[in-house]
Amino acid sequence: MDDILPSGLGEREKALLAFEGRSWPSPGAKERAIREELDLAPVRYYQLLNALIDDERALAHAPVTVNRLRRVRESRRAER
Repeated sequence: MDDILPSGLGEREKALLAFEGRSWPSPGAKERAIREELDLAPVRYYQLLNALIDDERALAHAPVTVNRLRRVRESRRAER
């Protein structure tokens, strides 16, 4: 019974995806909002987000955002 995953995302995961779906006037504004609205260090935010975009539940919840983030990640990996 412990192997069964919950059917949906938690509130924190939904909040991260909603936050990432917003547009920002500058990177500094986004970093500030990460600290103020999510109460996370930007490094931790990006760690959580990177893990989240591999979750199929995240893809089902926010396909446009997750697919965009996956494309960005893959293009950065290809540049290395």
